[in-house]
Amino acid sequence: MNKCCLLLISFSTVFNAIAAENSTAELLSLKEKENGAIIKFEQTKQDLWSYEVSRYEDEEGDISSSIAQYSPQASERWILKKINGQQPTSKQVNHFMKKKKEQSNNRKQGKNIDLKLRKLINQESLSLISTDEKEIVMGFNVKLTKLGKNSVGKLQGKLIYQKDKQFIETIYIWNNTEFSPMFTANITELSITFTFSNINGAVLVKQNEMKMKGSFAYFTEINETSVDNFSGYLYQGKK
Repeated sequence: MNKCCLLLISFSTVFNAIAAENSTAELLSLKEKENGAIIKFEQTKQDLWSYEVSRYEDEEGDISSSIAQYSPQASERWILKKINGQQPTSKQVNHFMKKKKEQSNNRKQGKNIDLKLRKLINQESLSLISTDEKEIVMGFNVKLTKLGKNSVGKLQGKLIYQKDKQFIETIYIWNNTEFSPMFTANITELSITFTFSNINGAVLVKQNEMKMKGSFAYFTEINETSVDNFSGYLYQGKK
């Protein structure tokens, strides 16, 4: 082998080493940005904000909707405003309040806890998909304990980081193969989308959407869609 070839091989080796080092440094920098965005979300106390949430559900064609108001400083924090476009009956209000009380008790006992981004996003698995002047798109592996051990390795995710306000704007989760969250249940399609808003530095939930298809007990069809929209945020804590 002549000196010219040896020199080219040497240059190529050095170039590849530098490229790999730059790629690793870039990924570490992006992971730091993503971690900072999670911290920003964790530091936002959503229960100090008043807001309205409208919910839409479609379970095998059985469609329902509701509108509720959350006010942290009020004697009754939750108020049911509408059910299927109508004023709720006393029975519906009582059922709604009982359900909210149960949810509150479950949270105090460590059950039914709101989703934690740090647990949802496997930070070690983060990889760069694309980046431009406005946003960074990264992929990651997903582990949702609520969906059972059988879902491990069968879910993947993607997040969109907004550069201007430095927060995670959207998270997408979907399954790459069928899985069984519980005995006799089989999920063929699952997609979950979380959308967030940045209001004066506070990162708040804007929309949650879930679509799921499959079967239960082999004969019962699962075909569900639910969408929660959060709006009218007003800070109620101390300034």
